[in-house]
Amino acid sequence: MSDAIGSKARAAQSPQADAEARPASKRRTIAPPQLAVVGNSAVAALIDDKARILWACWPRIDGDPLFSALLGGPDAERGLMAIELEGMVASQQSYERNTAVLVTLLTAADGSAVRITDFTPRFKQYDRVFRPPMLMRRIEPVAGHPRIRVLMRPTFGYGRFDGTVVPGSNHVRYVSEAGSVRLTSDIPVAYLSSGAKFAPTRPVTVVIHADETFPNSLEEVWWSFLRQTRQYWLDWVRYLSVPFEWQEAVIRAAITLKLCSCEETGAVVAALTTSLPEAPWSGRNWDYRFCWLRDAYFTVHALNKLGATLTMERFLDYMRTVAATETGSLKPVYGVVPSQSLDEWIADALPGFNGDGPVRIGNAAAEQSQHDVAGSLVLAASHMFYDSRLPKMGDATLFHELEALGELAAAKAFEPDAGIWEYRGRKAIHTHSAAMCFAACDRLAKIAHTLGLTERETYWRDHAEHIRQAIVERAWNEKEGMFAARFDGGGADASTLLLVELGVVEPTDPRFVRTVETLQRRLTRAGFLMRYDEADDFGAPETSFNICSFWLADALAAIGRREEARELFEALLARRNHVGLLSEDIDPVTGELWGNFPQTYSMVGIIVTAMRLSREWIH
Repeated sequence: MSDAIGSKARAAQSPQADAEARPASKRRTIAPPQLAVVGNSAVAALIDDKARILWACWPRIDGDPLFSALLGGPDAERGLMAIELEGMVASQQSYERNTAVLVTLLTAADGSAVRITDFTPRFKQYDRVFRPPMLMRRIEPVAGHPRIRVLMRPTFGYGRFDGTVVPGSNHVRYVSEAGSVRLTSDIPVAYLSSGAKFAPTRPVTVVIHADETFPNSLEEVWWSFLRQTRQYWLDWVRYLSVPFEWQEAVIRAAITLKLCSCEETGAVVAALTTSLPEAPWSGRNWDYRFCWLRDAYFTVHALNKLGATLTMERFLDYMRTVAATETGSLKPVYGVVPSQSLDEWIADALPGFNGDGPVRIGNAAAEQSQHDVAGSLVLAASHMFYDSRLPKMGDATLFHELEALGELAAAKAFEPDAGIWEYRGRKAIHTHSAAMCFAACDRLAKIAHTLGLTERETYWRDHAEHIRQAIVERAWNEKEGMFAARFDGGGADASTLLLVELGVVEPTDPRFVRTVETLQRRLTRAGFLMRYDEADDFGAPETSFNICSFWLADALAAIGRREEARELFEALLARRNHVGLLSEDIDPVTGELWGNFPQTYSMVGIIVTAMRLSREWIH
């Protein structure tokens, strides 16, 4: 972080302490706004249903938020880019079919209306993908005589600085000691720099870009970039493998997954935001703009099923970079650039969504011991030995690289860790972590068999079986009727639903069937699944965790309760927002979406579960 930011930031403290320190009278519970995403795998912007850009990191998806109003407290009037229609009474918002081009229609009480089209350029140029840090907006009067004003109020240094307005001939610069940005437009600069109302009589264009001269005709660039970007997405979707059912949901999830990637390094971040609370006033505010290795297997699995092999290859390249740069234990989470520091600190200048702070930058989970990491990487990399679509298949050299991860898994399988849910105040031998260590050894044995390495196959098969036997003996809790969260203990944990997926037990195993039934009974709230039901470092969890409900649907299908699985999946799809996106959590009382947005895990859940539950194609 910069010295300017760091001097005013405080170290992260207990989330519960932050929440409890806030007077109860000031705790207004307001659900996060309806948000859509535009992006190009370099930058992304979150735009609400009133066409306000409320969040956009710059010049990369993990950067300083140029637009930070989402975390600017109640009624934030800075850190946004708004197009305000006088007398507005209604809005409609949707994506152009099979693209990341967003269209918002604002209508006033007198019937006048404007249509706003948003996108970020992405298309092939000179044998490479053109994806600049740039946001493009088009405002078109479509009915009556609308009056609007365009407000551009960027922030810098995580909300510490406002941009000083410096008008130019056809642009406005916003300059601060922490950075600058430029808005180029065919709207009169006098209106833009003052925020004055005006009556557009023709379409006008706004481009937010690096603080440098815009070298071409604005009108020509708009139409050229829009046409090429639209065609890029249509072509990309055309080659996806989609299920017979739920195609619209899967396609939207796939596009969103790609928008959550940083193509430059191959990383896929957990979400595009930081510190949207998992539940109101819970203190569970985390920075998700990083790449969790445990997500690796699930993300690669989803991309593989879709046939999005280029994105999958880039992600695999990223993971190999991570593995190659570590000399000791792997961290559970890395930055978009793997070597970057993830030290956690509080951005005091941002009060948080609805004032519900703190706003965390970085993530202390990077320093935890989480023993599922090696298994995640081996599972993800195993695709390279079986997927013939890849230009370079896995070979003995890669296998021997992965064996180092297997040794790590075998050594850590029965050591306490923070677990998949990243407990900050306790450690245990977690069943899921041990299962992922099993999976690392098991997949290495299978890869060795594929490569004809008989001795190594036997070696890894013995390790896998040793770990598997320990799991089924020490994690099974007969009294509670389930595979428990911890060895030699209890605790209902949704991650044990993955034991069949990972190959630890068969779906016909009566113990797994009982586990599914017990977890469904103990963890379901208003139809959706919690992660666990025990109090953690910050109290009892309040919201259901969307990926856990997808896991339950998969598990129900595995044990033969397919119709019930389909009903749960349909219920999850019904909770998507107005443009088909999901966050991390659902409030079981209100049904509202909470947590960071959009959540990669949730998008992966849509894709994988739809593939599993869809009826076959009709010929």
